[in-house]
Amino acid sequence: MGGVANAGLTPRIWQVGALCRAVADALEARFNPVAVRGEVSGFSRPSSGHFYFSIKDGQGQIRCAMFRRSASLLNFVPRDGDQVEVFGRLDVYQPRGDLQLIVESLSRAGQGALYEQFLQLKARLEAQGLFDSARKRQLPLMPRGIGLVTSTGAAALHDVVTALRRRAPHVPVVLAPAPVQGAQAAGELVKALRSLYALAERGEIDVILLVRGGGSIEDLWSFNDEQLAHAIVESPVPLVSGVGHETDFTIADFCADVRAPTPTAAAELAARARDAWMDELFGVAQGMTGAIRRRLDVAAQRTDHAASRLGRPLGRIATQQLRLGSMAHRLGYAVRSRVQHEAQALDHAKLRMELMDPKLVLQRGYALLTDETGKPVTSVKQAVVGQNLVATLADGQVPVTVTPSA
Repeated sequence: MGGVANAGLTPRIWQVGALCRAVADALEARFNPVAVRGEVSGFSRPSSGHFYFSIKDGQGQIRCAMFRRSASLLNFVPRDGDQVEVFGRLDVYQPRGDLQLIVESLSRAGQGALYEQFLQLKARLEAQGLFDSARKRQLPLMPRGIGLVTSTGAAALHDVVTALRRRAPHVPVVLAPAPVQGAQAAGELVKALRSLYALAERGEIDVILLVRGGGSIEDLWSFNDEQLAHAIVESPVPLVSGVGHETDFTIADFCADVRAPTPTAAAELAARARDAWMDELFGVAQGMTGAIRRRLDVAAQRTDHAASRLGRPLGRIATQQLRLGSMAHRLGYAVRSRVQHEAQALDHAKLRMELMDPKLVLQRGYALLTDETGKPVTSVKQAVVGQNLVATLADGQVPVTVTPSA
């Protein structure tokens, strides 16, 4: 029956903007001002200077806007993961109909007590001289090895190793793992540092990096430990602290020889880029090349000057060399001419001897008559009837007998 009665009611028709304003007025009357505690998520800071983020817990989240006037009063910049307490008023962002919290002030959750402890420890250690700049050392230009203390599961480990591989892949890195957050973290960090100190005493490493990524003041609290502070000061080699982000400061930062704004920056400070060394070496090589060339030019000028002073003897030597060369040329020509002449004479004599060969005469139809003793018969007077003779022709011999003439 209630449903039938409700069906007869006519609901009010709202304009969208009017409904948003009505909801905003209801929030103003019912809740504002409001204080909320939660975790920062999706933080952004555009060029306008306003802060936009969400504050969340395990059950929900609310979109927040902190305008530049209020944001400029903060002494830190919120980051994702920070536990904060915000004070402001609930409102409706009409262009999207979104519920949002207009933040008028913001502070880290629990910051008051921890920050007070931080200031007290800082004052006590400063009075002991742990922060004195006179005891802090410069970083080595060319470390033989680099020690690294951080958690094996931290993003800082990846960032540091990546930077070192890019800048100085030839330098060995020794990792001493330790937790960087939690109740036992400070003691483990001290143990990791002392294990690297032993390597430093043996000359295996020349600089140590103590790093971790950003977080809230609670997350970084392990680096505000008095025992860790004294261990850092005892380092036998320069120590670089790269804890958190640029706006974060810990006791470890004040004790370290060098404070880096981020873990990656710590790696860049510890190892100069190989390309920079190569550029310097190239410049040195160019300078040496130029110096050698200048020395060679001076030596060449001295040689030319000495040669000019010895000009006449050198000229006579050159003339004699020309004469000897000419004589050698003429002698060679004469020898070649004489050899050619003698060769021609031999060819002529050979030809004459060949023409005197009796075989040539026999080939023209003539015959050579010899008696039984081989003596040539050159006249009929030598022939006797009945005598046996031998006729030698071009291709053999024929026996003949002398007969009376007709």
